[in-house]
Amino acid sequence: SHSATHLLHEALRQVLGPHVAQKGSLVAPDRLRFDFSHPKPIGADELAAVEAIANAVIRQNAPVETRLMDREEAMRTGAMALFGEKYGDEVRVVSMGRATAGEKAGASYSIELCGGTHAGRTGDIGLVRVVAEAAVSAGVRRLEALTGEGARAYLAAQDERMRAAALLLKTRPEDVVERVRSLVEERRALERQLGDARRQAAIGGGA
Repeated sequence: SHSATHLLHEALRQVLGPHVAQKGSLVAPDRLRFDFSHPKPIGADELAAVEAIANAVIRQNAPVETRLMDREEAMRTGAMALFGEKYGDEVRVVSMGRATAGEKAGASYSIELCGGTHAGRTGDIGLVRVVAEAAVSAGVRRLEALTGEGARAYLAAQDERMRAAALLLKTRPEDVVERVRSLVEERRALERQLGDARRQAAIGGGA
């Protein structure tokens, strides 16, 4: 999950812009929380893009490399550092994945100064699934995501709920959205008809 925060950090910067900077994080075996600088809510299409980019790097199954370097040398490589964090003259640089597009194509996808524990390869993360996005404070947003078995179990539960809904609606799982849309339209039409009938009854009752 710690490695997944690095992948999401870089994906957020690619999708939202270079102003994105980590403001805090929490990692557990199958989930993570990542706080970052951004002035407004993230759209569904942007979240989908962030998740897709991170999972593409996970599928590379690239080695997660760590190196001890002189701080100035590390900064020249483009490694990101946490704002306000104090670093010594020698720092630990964690890099993972390969960028496949843009100016960084062919270079390391993510490079950060970090002393934490990481996966051996990006594929060890398995999968990352963003499940929530919200404001923490002015100018700071929070992503919550599941990784590995947590992400798999979440998607399996979502699939089961969709199958249950399809059974109740007497349709196929892939047709649930269209069936619900149709039912909503039918209900609106019935509500309009009921409203018209009540108005007619009120008029007739007063005659």
